[in-house]
Amino acid sequence: MTDEGVRHIGILLFPDVEELDAIGPWEVLSFWTRTFPGDGWRVWSFSADGEPVTCAKGLTVVPHRSIADIPQLDVLVHPGGRGTRPQLGDAGHLEWLRSQRASVPLMTSVCTGALVFAAAGLLNGRPATTHWASVDRLAALDSTIDVRPDDRFVDDGDVVTSAGVSAGIDMALHLVARLGPPGRARDVRRGVQYDPQPPV
Repeated sequence: MTDEGVRHIGILLFPDVEELDAIGPWEVLSFWTRTFPGDGWRVWSFSADGEPVTCAKGLTVVPHRSIADIPQLDVLVHPGGRGTRPQLGDAGHLEWLRSQRASVPLMTSVCTGALVFAAAGLLNGRPATTHWASVDRLAALDSTIDVRPDDRFVDDGDVVTSAGVSAGIDMALHLVARLGPPGRARDVRRGVQYDPQPPV
């Protein structure tokens, strides 16, 4: 598979991003793209400036690229976490998201990433979900959103939102099922041994 035929998934990193919001989808999507390169997808992590990012619980992650040098994306994953709070009032970030909406076929969020999508106007009149503790804030940001508090993820065609933290894994597997060949999500799920059976 030449680079010319590859489609690209980008996972945004930013200060105080919730670790599993980003790393959970990364595990699923990178297992898929590295194990089955013939499917024609590649996944990247990126930050505003390409510099290391310290996450919400102290993990430091070095992204592959900066916003300026990521390839044209086919899928954008916007995680959540404490770092989304300042983004809600960051005019530059919200305008960047709107520009991505115009060029990226599939926009996805994890957890409170949906709040940022709402602040940018991307969820107007759409069904969406977020972390259970933020559903009221999501509704307050845009009263036209059909908030789905009980859904692990909501697929509305060109926008997919997921609930909090570990729900990003479910959403990522859904993306594999949607974007990959039949049965691929089952292969990936088995490969990462994801079969939740909570002990409580």
